[in-house]
Amino acid sequence: MKEPEPEKKPRIYSYLLIALLVVLLNAFIFPSLNSRSEKEVDYGTFLSLVDKGKIEEVEIQDNYIAFIRKDKSKDTTYKTGVVDDPKLVDRLHEANVKFTKVIPKENSPIMSFILTWVVPILLFIWIGSFLTKRMTRGMGGPGNALSFGKSNAKIYVEAVTGKSFTDVAGQEEAKEALLEIVDYLHNSDKYKAVGAKIPKGVLLVGPPGTGKTLLAKAVAGESKVPFFSISGSEFVEMFVGMGAARVRDLFKQAQEKAPCIVFIDEIDAIGKSRNSGVMGGNDEREQTLNQLLSEMDGFDADKSVVILAATNRPETLDKALLRPGRFDRRIPVELPDLLGREAILAVHAKNVKLGDDVNLHAIAQTTPGASGADLANIINEGALRAVRLGHQQISHNDIEESVEVVIAGYQRKNAVIPMKDKLKIAYHEIGHALVAAKQSHSAPVHKITIIPRTSGSLGYTMQVEQGEQVLMTKEQALDKITTFMGGRAAEEIIFQSVTSGASNDIEQATKIARSMVTRFGMSQEFDMMALETVNNPYLGEDASLLVSSETAAKIDTEILTIIKTCHQKAIQILGENKDKLHELAKYLLEKETITGEEFMAILTKE
Repeated sequence: MKEPEPEKKPRIYSYLLIALLVVLLNAFIFPSLNSRSEKEVDYGTFLSLVDKGKIEEVEIQDNYIAFIRKDKSKDTTYKTGVVDDPKLVDRLHEANVKFTKVIPKENSPIMSFILTWVVPILLFIWIGSFLTKRMTRGMGGPGNALSFGKSNAKIYVEAVTGKSFTDVAGQEEAKEALLEIVDYLHNSDKYKAVGAKIPKGVLLVGPPGTGKTLLAKAVAGESKVPFFSISGSEFVEMFVGMGAARVRDLFKQAQEKAPCIVFIDEIDAIGKSRNSGVMGGNDEREQTLNQLLSEMDGFDADKSVVILAATNRPETLDKALLRPGRFDRRIPVELPDLLGREAILAVHAKNVKLGDDVNLHAIAQTTPGASGADLANIINEGALRAVRLGHQQISHNDIEESVEVVIAGYQRKNAVIPMKDKLKIAYHEIGHALVAAKQSHSAPVHKITIIPRTSGSLGYTMQVEQGEQVLMTKEQALDKITTFMGGRAAEEIIFQSVTSGASNDIEQATKIARSMVTRFGMSQEFDMMALETVNNPYLGEDASLLVSSETAAKIDTEILTIIKTCHQKAIQILGENKDKLHELAKYLLEKETITGEEFMAILTKE
């Protein structure tokens, strides 16, 4: 393979080097080559030679007198200092010596003006321009505060984005809604004939990683019209008014290139609600939002300019932004279901070499709640593992391991765990699996391992639902909490002590129990009373209580009752199956990782 050529140095360095060489040659080399040999004498000797007629030619300079002798070689020039001697000219004239006075060179007025004023000014302008460009690059390129009033929107065409709806899987409803937009941009006349108006703005809403930006790029590829793409944060500037100027410039460009699509990613950066309670809301972000609202009102949908925007925080957007006539349509881009996950895996699997044993449906079953970005990462991690192991194709084991890497991190193969702790971890994980297997509303056990992971997990039990779960019943919620309690219950039964290994189990169990009481209405004490609200449904589901301190204390008591009941149930199940607990823990300690089939074979064996 041909080696890449080394990067050429900038031309300015070559020019500077050439200029330096010319200066050195003119200063040292050329004068020494062209000049005669010189010899210095005193002024008295000079006068004596004049009187004796031994001097042929004299040249009077401002600082010295140079002369050539008749009786010496013409290649030697003699020099003497200048003395205030008014009779020197008469002596030279009487001795018939050819003499001259050098006339000082004077620059023309134009040249003096250029050298004194024009050249320094141009030099300072060049230095200022150079420093400004360097500072611009240092502050983040064209998107910094010095780019006054200019929009940084990137313009894509079909050949650039390279995306179409065939590249988007698991979002069939969103694609169907956006296909109408694409069709309008291609065939607007049939809509106008009926009197239908396409929505001015379309808001894509969903959790991170679900493909909102990918959908927008697919719209660009399908529509084959100019596609302006810009992030909401690029409107926020250092100086007040610059963001509004950029909004004006963006819509001006869009109307000039209509029909076209404008995509604003993370629009919540400029579209947050103005009802924040802060005094004096005349800030940069609010001015930018006001300008965006006025621009959306200022053009007609018949101009075929469609605005797409994406956010994962729709609850924070200003109501004026969401009213009809602005963002008329909201398209949810939710986490994919089982079929959607399988379709997404198939899309990303086209770019890699999969083995014949890879079962994408089984992988989709093991990844409930995964986004499109997560699934793309799983395929890539499987490919990387195959390369590390020297495989020519990606096997099913590679993909399964990549699922665990994304969920729990890489294996800590060199971790040193004492045998007594390893034994406790084995009983802990078998406790989870055994309690899950003995309940009727729990998902089947898929895998059990006691190999530690980089996420901090010392082992885990993986359960996989047979189908897609949309609703969760009260019985399923209680069984989940009981399963979480199984690890601690096993430690209590076998070792009569507890460890810190159940910290994550406790956290997850408490979270489910709290949701049962405060959000799902699965508590007899509070019945169907709403006790908390979810603030960010797409970003972690942070919730805040809407009750008094007395009611909050009762909620805690109800949650504790649920957890204690499930804890006792887990202890009861393990106590009734103590022999199987010992047998399975011994087997897991020996193998370190066992499958759900191996687990069920031992559990059901008489």
